Amino acid sequence: MSPQFAPPSAAALPLYLIEISELDTKLQELGEGVASWAKANAFSGSLGQVLMVPDAQGRVILALAGWGSPQARARGRLHMATVAQRLPEGIYEIATPLEGDAAEEAALAWVLAQYCFDRYKTKSGASALLKPPSGVDQGRILAMAEGDFLTRDLINTPTNDMGPEQLEQAFRTLGETHQAEVTVIEGDDLIEQNFPMIHAVGRASDQQPRLLDMRWGNADDPLVTLVGKGVCFDTGGLNIKPGGSMGLMKKDMGGSAHVMGTAHMIMALGLPVRLRVLVPAVENSISAGAYRPQDVLTSRKGFTVEINNTDAEGRLVLADALALADEERPDLLICNATLTGAARVAMGPDIVPFFTDDDALATQLYQTGLSKADPMWRLPFWEPYEAMIEPDVADLDNAPKGGFGGAITAALFLRRFVEHADSFVHVDMYGWCPSARPGRTLGGACQSARTMFAVIEARYG
Repeated sequence: MSPQFAPPSAAALPLYLIEISELDTKLQELGEGVASWAKANAFSGSLGQVLMVPDAQGRVILALAGWGSPQARARGRLHMATVAQRLPEGIYEIATPLEGDAAEEAALAWVLAQYCFDRYKTKSGASALLKPPSGVDQGRILAMAEGDFLTRDLINTPTNDMGPEQLEQAFRTLGETHQAEVTVIEGDDLIEQNFPMIHAVGRASDQQPRLLDMRWGNADDPLVTLVGKGVCFDTGGLNIKPGGSMGLMKKDMGGSAHVMGTAHMIMALGLPVRLRVLVPAVENSISAGAYRPQDVLTSRKGFTVEINNTDAEGRLVLADALALADEERPDLLICNATLTGAARVAMGPDIVPFFTDDDALATQLYQTGLSKADPMWRLPFWEPYEAMIEPDVADLDNAPKGGFGGAITAALFLRRFVEHADSFVHVDMYGWCPSARPGRTLGGACQSARTMFAVIEARYG
């Protein structure tokens, strides 16, 4: 389903947020009957607890939601999603004043709680609806939630329904929705137009590799280019993954899903930028045509790359796409990818690491991520590790030996293909929620898209 708010004119039950420290005071303010009912039903104000309150005739007149303590709320985010999921179907209006980022986060969390990946289900549940809080831009919240839902839907769809062909169709549909121009380079045309590494990684699949390219916006506006890894399934290639590591590889196109979700937010809200979106869409498969360990590939930029592990394929397809993007000298170039397990080891599944040489942009990303409940954390382009990606045989090594600093060496590899962009950011995300959290279901996760949108809006809006 699409995210939605209740109509502003709809009749709604008031919903009061009650902190533990203010429990007695707030309940007494609502009346002796409410206080007695809350006590009789053991309402304590704990975070996420809900209680429907009737009048003397048994008609529900208001709802209470536990708002815990500031310390409890600081241990997570998007807590209003829990409230929305626990309330019965109906229309509600938050009666407790919220301001600024808190009001926006509450409204966003409420609509994010509506997400359900129901493509393969015969039944879908109804949800509680919210009248948007005063001062909250309803259109902005819905655009962000739509981008989030799109990202999660793409990641959650299994590869038999989301291979390179279907990812291209989803890309074209997004372009048609926003009257953007879409072009595709496919199969052997990739070799003719100098995208040899995209072709090499994807040529073993029965669905041909391709480079998806979308353009939108006015020619005079600043150029923002989003590049997303679109590896629709990653077997590891001839360096085949063990079964346990292959189980989530439908999500290896998560970078492409994120740039498409971010692009939707940008286009739906009409930001004054010239947007370009590039997605190398491939499946890293095994066949007689698969590329091999010890092969040496020549990239679009002219660098040669020694293949020391066919399971380090994402940086190869991204390198050709980044080289193309960089030729146009964008104001801002963002690379999104589910790239390394090392990033997960360093940061866990919930915090998104990023790399940039732009200190001001790094600060902006970190602070915006906190304010938008979409956290990011800077990791370094550590110059002394450059030697680790320089093998004896070729210019670059796609899988340095030693096993240390894997997220950093991958980021350094990608940076070699960017020279002309004013600012470059590489994001190494997980794209998956291993257990349900407020506003985030088990499965595909939208991470960093809201932060990136807000930063682009602040820089160019």
